[in-house]
Formats: sequence, structure tokens, C-alpha cells
Amino acid sequence: MNKVVIVTGGSRGIGAATCRLAAERGYTVCVNYRANRGAAEQTVAECARAGTKALAVQADVAVETDVVRLFETVDRELGRVSALVNNAGILEAQMRVEDMDSRRLTRIFAANVIGSFLCCREAVRRMSTKRGGAGGAIVNVSSVAARVGSPGEYVDYAAAKGAVDTLTMGLSKEVAEEGIRVNAVRPGFIYTDIHASGGEPDRVDRVKAFVPMKRGGQPEEVAAAILWLLSDEASYATGTFIDLAGGR
Repeated sequence: MNKVVIVTGGSRGIGAATCRLAAERGYTVCVNYRANRGAAEQTVAECARAGTKALAVQADVAVETDVVRLFETVDRELGRVSALVNNAGILEAQMRVEDMDSRRLTRIFAANVIGSFLCCREAVRRMSTKRGGAGGAIVNVSSVAARVGSPGEYVDYAAAKGAVDTLTMGLSKEVAEEGIRVNAVRPGFIYTDIHASGGEPDRVDRVKAFVPMKRGGQPEEVAAAILWLLSDEASYATGTFIDLAGGR
């Protein structure tokens, strides 16, 4: 059976590591990206070296028409999706809540929450056995920030990831009888480019002393957990969260 996975935000960091590992595990891979086509094509090439078919598809998950086009492109070019990794997400400059404006909040929640909802919607429409699908698995990439709140830095991002946790719990129950499993991973301090978006590229090195394991994590460590949740080895896991935060 052809296993097709869509990884949103697949051109860098955790997303790119997930695409590469999925290719090694025999998945046909859709590398979704918003802006960096070059990075997405590089990830496609890395997947191809693993002997699988891969395709880069530009789409902003915060835009409903883009999400619909993303899934329709996969239907046409790769086949029906059997796995979805909701990894795309953004954060903005470190800031206290008292200084945030509605435009920032709209951007954060559109990309991190609405995008996840829209992608889940399109995946369920294709996977659900009630709709003639063959089932499937969804993994949402949340954050330990949803538990700790990220005070003084990213409370908005943390709140958005809290919403992703609620989506995971609710949707997992909603589609459990339809052959779809919905789980989430919650990374902690991981070495990715996202920290530069917040204005502190070396943030992990600054804060790793607060992690019980005294180090930051690697994208490949998160990808391994994601692929396990997608696999048949996790066949009885739904509504489950895996924290990847070095004990934090």
C-alpha cells in the first residue's frame, strides 16, 4: 500500500527531519512550504535519495484556499493522503502580553491554530472510513510551551499551542471509530531556525541549563517520535502526547 504523508512546514527544522525520516521509512512525501522554495526542493532531493517519491507544494496553511489546493495537489500527484504532520508554525519577537497588538495575535493564531484545523479537516475528509477512506494518522506538533506558558517571551505562541493540544484531544475522540488516530508531540528547546524569528538565534544555548538533561534537543529526535506515532507500532495510541523536552 502506498503510504502518503503531508508534512506542513517541511522545508526546515523538525519538518525537514520528519520528511527525511518518513522517506527512509518508505513514505511518499509531500514537503509543504510557505516561502522558501529552495529549502523545500533540497528536502525533496534528500527524500529522493532514500528511494521514495517526494514533491514540494507551496501553500500558506493560514489561508483556506491554499490548504484546499495543497490537498488536491497531493490527491492528483501522489495519491490519497494516509498521514498528516501538522508542523507548520510561527512565533514572533519576544514580548510581554501588555505590548502585543491584535495584528500579531491574528498572525500567530492563524498560522498555528487555524492552519492545523484546516489541514485536519482536509485529512479527515480523505481518511475517514465513514467517507470511504482507508483510515490514517495525524500528528500535531505542539510545544512544551503549552504547559509552561512562556512568560515574558511568547505567551501568545504558548496559548496557540494549548489550542493545538485541545484540537488533538477533541479530534482524536471524534474520529476514533473512523480509522483515524490523532496524537501530538510537544518539543521543548530544539535546535531549529524558529528561534531566530523570535530575535534570539542562540536561545537554546542560553536556556539549556534549565533542562534536566542539560542540553537542547535535535530535530531528528522529534522526528523519530512523530514517525512512531504515525506507524502501526502506535496502533492503540490516540489522543496521546509525547513530551520531548529533556525532562522539563
